[in-house]
Amino acid sequence: MPRLMLTDGTWNVLSKVMYLSGRIYNKPNHRKTLEGILYKMRTGIPWRDLPSDFGRWSAIYRRFNLWSKKGILNELFRALSRDADMDWVFIDGSIVRAHQHSCGARTADNESIGKSRGGNSTKIHLAVDSGGLPVYYELSCGNTHDIVHAESLVANCPTSNMVVADKGYDSEKLRAFVRNNNATPVIPRKGNSLVGNE
Repeated sequence: MPRLMLTDGTWNVLSKVMYLSGRIYNKPNHRKTLEGILYKMRTGIPWRDLPSDFGRWSAIYRRFNLWSKKGILNELFRALSRDADMDWVFIDGSIVRAHQHSCGARTADNESIGKSRGGNSTKIHLAVDSGGLPVYYELSCGNTHDIVHAESLVANCPTSNMVVADKGYDSEKLRAFVRNNNATPVIPRKGNSLVGNE
């Protein structure tokens, strides 16, 4: 059997969040299904290559889509982020290459896919707690600069003492925004900054 990620204590917390929403009902195979989803996300393997110990790959894939559309996975994320260690908050952005067939179809929804020299890409703007666990995220087109989502990341995180970012976030406006949120900005200045180091 593949290595599992959920302890009994963790599953008890997650199952309460899932079932209290009233949008899914208690089934004994939900734990294995969630383990299968986590295994796929951790390893990056295709759905069809999921070990059969988790159940049929097609059933796990359908459940993943259903829980995503119902917002169950977002509820789990929000419930887990409430227990974060918010002494420090780290913010950054990371580009994810989008598959060549991921865009082009007409849709009214924002797909958060942008064109750049590297091709189609999406950017994940992420805020993590002192232990490196995610507490808030936003998606944008891959050609969007990190600073565009910086204030939103800080504003939507629980209150923290320090906000840490890299030189890509060098902005006096952002530093002032962080201070107005009762936190200390820890953001290095770019080499060509006229202000000096902080």
